[in-house]
Amino acid sequence: MKIQESAEDYLESILILKQKKGAVRSIDIVHYLAFSKPSVSRAMSLLRENGYIQMAKEGWIELTDAGREIAERIYERHRLLSQWLMKLGVPEEIAVKDACRIEHDISSETFEKLKEHIYGE
Repeated sequence: MKIQESAEDYLESILILKQKKGAVRSIDIVHYLAFSKPSVSRAMSLLRENGYIQMAKEGWIELTDAGREIAERIYERHRLLSQWLMKLGVPEEIAVKDACRIEHDISSETFEKLKEHIYGE
C-alpha cells in the first residue's frame, strides 16, 4: 500500500508526539511541523477519511492500526538512516534531513538489506 509522502510525515509526527506527550491534538502537529493550522486540519481530515486516524470530539488524535503500522515503519527507517548517516560522518542536521527524504522512497527489500548490513544480522 503506497500513500503520499506528506501523509507518512503526518502519521510519523503523530507517533512521535504521542510518545513524547502521551496525547496529541492538531495544534501539537502545527507546532511540531511548523505548518499552518488550515494545512494540518485538512491533512487530519484526509487521514481520518482514509482510516489512518481517529479523532475524539475533544480533538485528541489516535492512530488506527493501519496508521500506526505506517508511522512505525517510517519512524524506524528515519531513526536507522539518520544514525547510519551520522556514523558515516554526515553532520546531524544534514543526516536527519536526508534520512527524511530517503525513508519515503527506499524499497522494503533495500531497507531490510541495509538493516542487516548495519546491524550485522
